[in-house]
Amino acid sequence: MSEHFPGRKLRYYLTIPGPCPYLEGQEERKVFVHLPPLEAINVNDQLSSIGFRRSQNIAYRPACPSCRACQSVRIPVKDYAHGRTDKRILRRNSDVTRSFAEAEATREQYELLQKYLKIRHPDGGMMDMTWPDLVAMVEDTLVRTHMIEYRLDGQLIACVLVDALNDGLSLVYSFYDPDLMNRSLGRFVILDHIDQATKAGYGFVYLGYWVKGSPKMDYKANYRPLEALTDFGWTPVDFEADPKTE
Repeated sequence: MSEHFPGRKLRYYLTIPGPCPYLEGQEERKVFVHLPPLEAINVNDQLSSIGFRRSQNIAYRPACPSCRACQSVRIPVKDYAHGRTDKRILRRNSDVTRSFAEAEATREQYELLQKYLKIRHPDGGMMDMTWPDLVAMVEDTLVRTHMIEYRLDGQLIACVLVDALNDGLSLVYSFYDPDLMNRSLGRFVILDHIDQATKAGYGFVYLGYWVKGSPKMDYKANYRPLEALTDFGWTPVDFEADPKTE
């Protein structure tokens, strides 16, 4: 399998099947490609538009033979209307400060990540992440990547690793202080990036994959309107049978 980009022919690879982390009884398989150093930004932009996600200098997407539950989703920011819950979360976090940081890992970030994983994802595949793993995740990038840090009274309470695409902001990975559950920091981070994307003139906030019915992924259905990548291109998700909770 190959695909032509200006000046480059990409080669795709398949992973071996493994247990699906989202749906019990299913097997997961991915197709991936190495981002070419001289054309990484352009290639990553184009691959993101067809459902790929970036991890370090690799782009990947699901290629499961017996399941198509994973859908790449994005928020069209100009059409997003904040509901009552959104407004309440934004007011609750009005004392939180946001700062832009280069794609460089810090020990402070690592300590917050470890706390987050221990409480929120104790059985997850990232529980064994070491300091070098975080450095690689954050710093091994050939595209337009940055960190956004959120602080309360000077203390780091949330981080998100972000790729700036040609048409939007792609949230690569986020983590936050699990002791502050009353602040709904995970949702706050996404709402804040809708605001950032709007002000910067981007059209979308990319949320990665949504797996309907998976408790780990169902939160993405709270952002409406939402577009999903289908065989017919990016299409609005029909939520008529699944009313939004406010």
